[in-house]
Amino acid sequence: MYADFQNEIYLNGLSGVVPPLPTDLTRLEPLAREKLSREAYDYVAGSAGTGDTARANREAFRRWRLVPRMLRGSSGCDLSATVLGQTLSVPVLLGPVGVLRQLHPEGELAVARAAESMGVTMVLSTAASHTMEEVAEVGGPRWYQLYWPNDRDLAVSFLDRAKTAGYSALVVTLDTFMLAWRPHDLDNAYLPFLRGLGNQNYFADPVFSANAGDNPILHWASLFGNPTLTWDDLAFLREHWDGPIALKGIQDTDDARRAVDAGMDGIVVSNHGGRQVDGAVASLDALPAITHAVGDQIDVLFDSGIRTGADVVKALALGAKAVLLARPYAYGLALAGEAGVRHVLRCLLADLELSLRLSGHADLASPALENLQHQ
Repeated sequence: MYADFQNEIYLNGLSGVVPPLPTDLTRLEPLAREKLSREAYDYVAGSAGTGDTARANREAFRRWRLVPRMLRGSSGCDLSATVLGQTLSVPVLLGPVGVLRQLHPEGELAVARAAESMGVTMVLSTAASHTMEEVAEVGGPRWYQLYWPNDRDLAVSFLDRAKTAGYSALVVTLDTFMLAWRPHDLDNAYLPFLRGLGNQNYFADPVFSANAGDNPILHWASLFGNPTLTWDDLAFLREHWDGPIALKGIQDTDDARRAVDAGMDGIVVSNHGGRQVDGAVASLDALPAITHAVGDQIDVLFDSGIRTGADVVKALALGAKAVLLARPYAYGLALAGEAGVRHVLRCLLADLELSLRLSGHADLASPALENLQHQ
């Protein structure tokens, strides 16, 4: 079904119609750079420090090579996956990206509409520039990503609001209890939250508003992040969220095991796309040992560096049940709003289906380590 997108493109070509955006998703970033303000582009594309971790993420994919198998007798391809007890139509989610209104006026609303039209699950960031309730009105499958504030009453309010708005799973980002050294943003002296963008879930919250006083932005700054959290604090989440919980930002096997011991339902092997620790291990390099360490005790998801269908296949073969896509859809949003996000999804899913089938696989259960070669 998804691979039919290429037939649509070729048939449109008979009438002189070509795709409005590149079908190679790695070509979107320079186009977005031309369109966006320097501040907005650098915020999304920038990484921590020298960008070493972001580069390592992509280099890690190039070290793993697919080994196609022939004459497997398959006439179709099933891309559905079960993750955190939920059936996903595809093993790709739109990962949480904050402050999307700086890329396009409709921001997260446009992303939600594109995701809903494709049946793809969107993970909404706490740092969204539209509230979780506004995004929920669009419909479609949705998870909520929590930046755990240092006010527990506010954290509970976020969780209650997300449950009421129909978010079916909780993704807790662990690696951003403070912002990393990000030279691009520092050189621009630009942090969107200090300009009232990306705080919308806070400003709309009754607990936050009751204590914000005359300067809600300074109140936000006093609440964002909580470096005092420990593994023992995860019990608090269980008390206030009755759905599945995944911890995002796991890079170490011991941390993965601790997530299992804490009764979590999933983990996201992630280095925040290289935005938090410069020189950190590439996310894909961390994945095999982590999936081996936890086995089937917990669902393992993956992000950081996904750009192609082959990237998705490699992550699945190394043990991930699904991947989170981030920067490519943000660039699609910047270039063409909802249509740009939908274009990115159609390209990635067509590429994924073709990569699977041409490698000899009819579903997501068959790719395995024996179908990869490390170089």
